[in-house]
This record gives sequence, C-alpha cells and structure tokens, in this order.
Amino acid sequence: MEAPSWDLGLFSFLLERLLSFCSEFAQDWSSNDMRVTIFKILLGWLLGSLVAIHMAWKFYGATVNDMYYRQGIGGQNGGTPDSSSNFTSWDNASGESIKSHRE
Repeated sequence: MEAPSWDLGLFSFLLERLLSFCSEFAQDWSSNDMRVTIFKILLGWLLGSLVAIHMAWKFYGATVNDMYYRQGIGGQNGGTPDSSSNFTSWDNASGESIKSHRE
C-alpha cells in the first residue's frame, strides 16, 4: 500500500526545518558570543546536576526507599489494612451525627 503524498511532504518539510535549525545552531555555537557562552554554562550546569543526582540516587537510593517504605498492616503504597482501624467515628459524644455537605 502506498503512503499518501502529504505524509512524505510533511516529513521532508520537518526534516528540512530540523537541518536548518541544526546548521544555524552549529554556526551560533562556533561564534563565541555571549549567548552561546551562557548556553554552554547552563548546559554544563544541567548535565552536571543530572550526573550528581544519578550518582546520589545510586548511592543513597536504597536508603531513601527504605525510609519511605510503609511497614506494618497497611502494606506498601497505601494498601488497605486487614484489621479494623483505630480512627474515631464521625459521630460526636452526644450521639448526634455530624452534618455532611449533602444535608
């Protein structure tokens, strides 16, 4: 089955735009103006931060996971406990029920 011609036209248009963007980016990158310098600094900061986060997670990830792992009858990820809960009922001391928003 033959693909519609507009798909090929759209693909070639997007490819042409991508190549022109890449060539302009390469020209800007080679010219050492202030925008490129700031971009290089911010890109380096971002990549350095991502590497640091990755290394910290690799080193401390198990510890952090164990700290937030729910232990006990509730289980992990908010499971429903098998036994009854210790929460107080919604009735007050006089036996009169609290009004809900539907009343």
